[in-house]
Amino acid sequence: MRNARQAFERLLAENWADISVLLSLAFACRKLGDSQAALVAVDGALQLEPHNMQALLLKADLLDAAGQARVALTFYLAAIKYAPEARSLSEPVRHELLRAQAKCQSYEAQFAAQLKERLGRVSVDLGASSPRFSQSLELLCGEKQIYHQQPSVYYFPGLPQTQFFERGDFPWLDQVEAATADIRAELMEVLQDHAAFEPYVQDRAVGPKGRQGGLLNNPDWGAFHLWKNGAVVEGNASRCPKTMAALANAPLTRLSGRSPSIMFSLLRPGTKIPPHHGLVNTRLICHLPLIVPPDCGLRVGNETREVKEGKAWLFDDTIEHEAWNLSDQPRVILLFEIWRPELSQDERLLVSAMFDALNEQEGGLNSWSI
Repeated sequence: MRNARQAFERLLAENWADISVLLSLAFACRKLGDSQAALVAVDGALQLEPHNMQALLLKADLLDAAGQARVALTFYLAAIKYAPEARSLSEPVRHELLRAQAKCQSYEAQFAAQLKERLGRVSVDLGASSPRFSQSLELLCGEKQIYHQQPSVYYFPGLPQTQFFERGDFPWLDQVEAATADIRAELMEVLQDHAAFEPYVQDRAVGPKGRQGGLLNNPDWGAFHLWKNGAVVEGNASRCPKTMAALANAPLTRLSGRSPSIMFSLLRPGTKIPPHHGLVNTRLICHLPLIVPPDCGLRVGNETREVKEGKAWLFDDTIEHEAWNLSDQPRVILLFEIWRPELSQDERLLVSAMFDALNEQEGGLNSWSI
């Protein structure tokens, strides 16, 4: 240890210590079985380049061998974080990076098991008592990723980062779910008209095209609009009077020229809607599944749910989400948007007035969609 430190200090005094020399010294010391000397040398390397991947990996390995797993994990994670692009790495270095990733996964699984075992001694049913705490534990253990609201048009601050909302907090949904059979019957009539559904993602008259995952002008994701961009589609709505009646008490968003939108949303067999974010976080999206074959799902953030006929849910679409129909039959839901319940009546009026002003500035040329 003293010899290694003296050598390191001599290198610094003579001004020829660089990262390659110190790393070579560290690797040599480790090979000779002098882990303490190796730590001195690698710490010197990290003083010169704190984000050097090879130095971070070596420090992690030395700590791991010394039984300091928790600290070693932080260095493995740092090495992964600061690693250059994989294509710029040599094969041996790529192999080392993969080894670090495997180490992290192993440590995280081990820590999660120990933590859950310890919490299992607490006389509380974690899942039933606090789903929020259960999710926090999954995030802490690396089992789930943190997702945040990322609206593409307008962000209203201070609203909870909630993925799916509690069904019981929306009693007006009882009326919607109770009408499922009537709504489905009207949908079945519409489905007899093969021209009724239009591609949901269509060319915009102005502005650049976004990434649409192959769904631009593609009928595989179709829509039959009852309301579109804040206006009733008379010909369509008149074909579905019971559907419209079922939504009479829903707190639909009201933004002139933009909201509400109400539609039957169709996913043809084998169709996937790619991960994306919605426009504004002042609304929630509601789904009432009507025709649901097997292998259909919806992911919002880090939570995936199986779609069930007649069971409505509400979610924040400004959190990354995706949907799929992997069956050989079509999937159809009733989709509509409501105000965020946390917004006061005054705040809703202000948001609506703001978008009125934006409409005037844009001259009606907005690229709004649900």
